[in-house]
Amino acid sequence: MSHSANKQITLKQVAEAAGVSVSTASRALAGKAEAYRISRSTERSVQAAAKRLQFQPSLLAKSLRSQRTKLLGVVLPNIANPFFAAIAREITLAAEEDEFSVLLADSQENGETEVHLVEQLQARQIEGLVVCPVGIQNQHLTKIIRQNLPLVLVDRGFAHKNLVTVTSDHREGARAATKLLTEQGHQQIGVLQGLPDTLPNTERLRGYREELKRCGGAFDPTLIAGNHFDESSGYQAAHQLLSAHPEITALFAFSNQNALGALRAAAELGRKIPDDLSLIAFDDHPFAAYLAAPLTSVCQDVSQLGRVAASLLMEQIKTGKQPTEKQHRIPVEIINRSSIAKVE
Repeated sequence: MSHSANKQITLKQVAEAAGVSVSTASRALAGKAEAYRISRSTERSVQAAAKRLQFQPSLLAKSLRSQRTKLLGVVLPNIANPFFAAIAREITLAAEEDEFSVLLADSQENGETEVHLVEQLQARQIEGLVVCPVGIQNQHLTKIIRQNLPLVLVDRGFAHKNLVTVTSDHREGARAATKLLTEQGHQQIGVLQGLPDTLPNTERLRGYREELKRCGGAFDPTLIAGNHFDESSGYQAAHQLLSAHPEITALFAFSNQNALGALRAAAELGRKIPDDLSLIAFDDHPFAAYLAAPLTSVCQDVSQLGRVAASLLMEQIKTGKQPTEKQHRIPVEIINRSSIAKVE
């Protein structure tokens, strides 16, 4: 039997094809056969009829009946960035395991846009929300908590202890990266920072300063430049630092995108990696291993970030309660390649 693609098959037609009532067909397709004492053979007959007729249940009608939308909202700062794209993918895969769909939005690193997108998603009756916040303003997010909408922050967070947050251990990663450089004899280390007001940036700076102090080095604020996690900021910051401070022997980029910009600046200034300049970066995108000098990186477990964020959100949706432990830090790992040389 063939059916026109633009003719909607109804539940009544499925019931007639299976020789049962509409209510029996509905219960069988909803997985409620056992609860309503519907035989296994009848359930199979209904399922076979639905498949044969290519029946597609109305999600809207289903959500109205159950008062559930099975929708999650996800707001990220830059979906074009491979790091955030990977987080979105992991959240989506985890959500699908619980038969949830994801509405994905890009705030474009703009605080006002983020607030607007959160409001739009709430209007779509989402059951939970994952946000990677842009800046330090969190009033719109604390408001969500008061409205009892399950919320998880991912990658970035605030000092606000009541917000469930999943981040990498930025501080420890920065300490490990700085230690690796100082152990190779580097004392003049330039930092290519990202967005100054974000948790990853402040925690990485903190780890960098702590490790410098531990090994007896002096912190010099003039060796820090940059204002974004993108390639353009990395290029401008590296060019500025290497031009003003030719004594710099190593750069610590706070993202792989920053590192790409630094590579271009170094090439323009005649500094070869790693012979004339060592380089280490946060993140570990696939391209890092295929550069002329494969990039030593602080690897974040992006898969775990997305999975844990989704798990914590689903837990809140299912239980109606926030988890007792609200701050979750995912360990990082140094991937040692060929972009760091020992200072002779």
